[in-house]
Amino acid sequence: MSEVTRILKSLEEGDPQAADDLLPLVYDELRRLAAAKMAREKPGQTLQATALVHEAYVRLVDPQGQRCWNDRRHFFLVAAEAMRRILISNARRKNATKRGGDHKQADIDPDDLAASIPSEQLLALSDSLDELTRRHPDKAQLVKLRYFGGLTVAEAAEALGISSTTAERHWAYARAWLQCQIAE
Repeated sequence: MSEVTRILKSLEEGDPQAADDLLPLVYDELRRLAAAKMAREKPGQTLQATALVHEAYVRLVDPQGQRCWNDRRHFFLVAAEAMRRILISNARRKNATKRGGDHKQADIDPDDLAASIPSEQLLALSDSLDELTRRHPDKAQLVKLRYFGGLTVAEAAEALGISSTTAERHWAYARAWLQCQIAE
């Protein structure tokens, strides 16, 4: 059992010291994932990679939250989802009418999903991704790890426990599926 998995189990059991022990072990990797994601965002973002990591970490170890992680891999899948939700929430906040949210929606280029996109397009992607999650959860997890977690196809394949070839096929399918959903 890895040190991270052992600490996650302690955290799940309510050990108050576990959250402090966990942060140094996972911070660098979470920071790398967040920095990769934020590097693809438009310049001038109010949310920085460090703030994204801290917000995600607070949500992950919240004493009132439900914590049940099987292992290190599962923790990072949950972390990628937490980062996704934070970015979506930030995009929704920016799109509020009082902040100019009445702008017209523009189509995104599905061949470059990981490119920097405006918040209204991120919301359209999020809605389509929610539908993909309902229909094909395995492919949606791959998209979340690639787009919101900043992982390469090989890294995402390893995190999901699938082959790189399968990950490539799922990635191609998910991109095409999302393109059709967003176009509608």
